[in-house]
Amino acid sequence: MSEATAAAGKSAANGAALPEVVAQQLKGLLESGNYDAVKLLLEPVQEVDTAEAIGSLPKTLQALAFRLLPKDEAIEVYEYLDPSVQQTLLERLRSGEVLELVEEMSPDDRVRLFDELPAKVVRRLLAELSPAERRVTAQLLGYEPETAGRLMTTEFIDLKEFHSVAQALAIVRRRARDTETIYALYVTDASRHLTGILSLRDLVVADPEERLGDVMTREVVSVGTDTDQEEVARVIQRYDFLAVPVVDREQRLVGIVTVDDVIDVIQQEATRDLYAAGAVQAGDEDDYFQSNLFTVARRRVVWLLVLLLANSGTAAVIASMDGVLHKVVVLAAFIPLLIGTGGNVGAQSSTVVIRGLSTQRIQSLGVVQAIWREAVAGALLGLLMMLVVIPWSAYVSGGNWLVAGAAGFSLVAITTLAATAGAALPLLFDRLGLDPALMSAPFIATATDVAGVFIYLQTASWLLTRFPAS
Repeated sequence: MSEATAAAGKSAANGAALPEVVAQQLKGLLESGNYDAVKLLLEPVQEVDTAEAIGSLPKTLQALAFRLLPKDEAIEVYEYLDPSVQQTLLERLRSGEVLELVEEMSPDDRVRLFDELPAKVVRRLLAELSPAERRVTAQLLGYEPETAGRLMTTEFIDLKEFHSVAQALAIVRRRARDTETIYALYVTDASRHLTGILSLRDLVVADPEERLGDVMTREVVSVGTDTDQEEVARVIQRYDFLAVPVVDREQRLVGIVTVDDVIDVIQQEATRDLYAAGAVQAGDEDDYFQSNLFTVARRRVVWLLVLLLANSGTAAVIASMDGVLHKVVVLAAFIPLLIGTGGNVGAQSSTVVIRGLSTQRIQSLGVVQAIWREAVAGALLGLLMMLVVIPWSAYVSGGNWLVAGAAGFSLVAITTLAATAGAALPLLFDRLGLDPALMSAPFIATATDVAGVFIYLQTASWLLTRFPAS
């Protein structure tokens, strides 16, 4: 092995090497056929870094690098790979290798892989799994997407109340290697109803002769199989759990959701909300930057066409009130200022409210109070900006204080309306059971544009009628 390779392996072992550095070394060694050096290079590297390094390789080298991993490590590395890389490997590995790989995966990771594969491939792989793994996988696939049932793993340790602490420790030692986590242990009765929970620490420090029924905690926080994955994430965050038990309608323990899966959910939901906030059609969020340009354009053009049609309302309002603009042409100069400010205020309010709904802070404040709070904030912002806009408008319009007044008073009305709409519309969507993020900043801004132009020109028309120029 070369000195450079040894240095890369040593720095990786110390946690200092970046996956990009490992990938560069890996690519060079694979192209030169130095496979023994590849094994030495990857041996000290963490599985997640190995997965990232393999994922950055050309497709022709990915399967070769993966085959050089030890069997046990290969399973863990595969679970960290992006779905697109996982599919590429399935296509390039031999049938026997694929079956062994899928068979050894954790049930929840296997289900996530199957969600990305064509239905024909999933049916073939399911048929080739062992009866036990096929039954577990079919069970998880039977739950609705984005629920606790679809997210959970069935690899957990359940104990009985009549077990002694010593017996329980023996069971944990025997089953630890095949279990997702052993830090949370669950107690069930003869019908598998969840009756209690205890931590590994509680078990280790307890008297070996004590019964679990005397050591465990009976007040158990759990979620149902149909609980939305965002709610599962909130439960784990609220109680600082490493895992949360999942029960069916009969309160039988059927699985657990671990914190690492919840982190993936949080990332997925945050990505989806950000796309929605930017009026980009949600698709396979994680592969957006790997999508071809036609797919990217298709996702974005749908909402842009909707916004284009909505913005035609602004043009219709201006056209219907062209008489006012003919009298005082300088009024047109302040339209961008007013609708731009209104759109910005509305975007701020919608962002705050959507985030509040996500963190459930809005629920504690109350819907009416939240809308009122944003409306008042919008009015205050309008009044503060009016102090600047009126003198500036008078200066730009050559001392026309009617135009300046129309701009200033309209600004207060527009910012109040924008803040109210920015708060109310996401809350309305949430009440209707829709994603509040769909009522994104571009939609709020578009609605505010139409209303803002109407308010401004109507105000100007009223002022010019009441105070005609001498």
